Amino acid sequence: MRLDKFLCEMNMGTRSQVKDAVRKGLVAVNGIPAKSADMKINENTDKVAFRDRILQYRKYSYYMLNKPPGMVSATVDNTADTVVSLLKGEMHSGDIFPVGRLDKDVTGLLLLTNDGNLAHRLLSPARHVDKTYQVTLEHPISPKDIERLESGVDIGEEKPTLPAQVSVVTEDVILLTIHEGRFHQVKRMLLAVGNGVRSLKRISFGALRLDETLREGEYRELTPEEIDLL
Repeated sequence: MRLDKFLCEMNMGTRSQVKDAVRKGLVAVNGIPAKSADMKINENTDKVAFRDRILQYRKYSYYMLNKPPGMVSATVDNTADTVVSLLKGEMHSGDIFPVGRLDKDVTGLLLLTNDGNLAHRLLSPARHVDKTYQVTLEHPISPKDIERLESGVDIGEEKPTLPAQVSVVTEDVILLTIHEGRFHQVKRMLLAVGNGVRSLKRISFGALRLDETLREGEYRELTPEEIDLL
């Protein structure tokens, strides 16, 4: 990889800024001041220092976001702020995208990454990755409605939903685990049993659980252990 590309991907500045830093002797490769910004380096083994700070290259980045309401799960949108806009300044931020989507009014766990292979595996319909939502209902839920949700319900498509799991928190708050990602699925499932959704928050995606210390709009990098879980 070219040194200037490496420095840009590490968010050390624009292409012109990092070239200027190289000219000023602020960049060293393996302890030797870099002579040119277009020199080739091995990003995985060479030790690159910027202003005496060693930069550790990573091919992929993984972030957990507690999505706030009102933001769109996209990289670009002409009418609303996107979740990716929250990550400005992070490594690979220009390549980051949300894995799947949460509706504009839905909050909670959203995975952001530039790892396309991982995203494909997690979103593949054949894998049935679990997604758990905390659902605040318009009306108390009945045992009969829980049984229907756990058996699969007709939401107006060719096939009913796969059986879900329901855990009752209070009479009008449940944890609903689904194994698909159909359009507005949770809202349509509750509508199918004569109920409605007042608020919706995703608390887990596969084996990844929302870090409850993150306030809405906050994010952090995944730990190595969380990446392994995915």
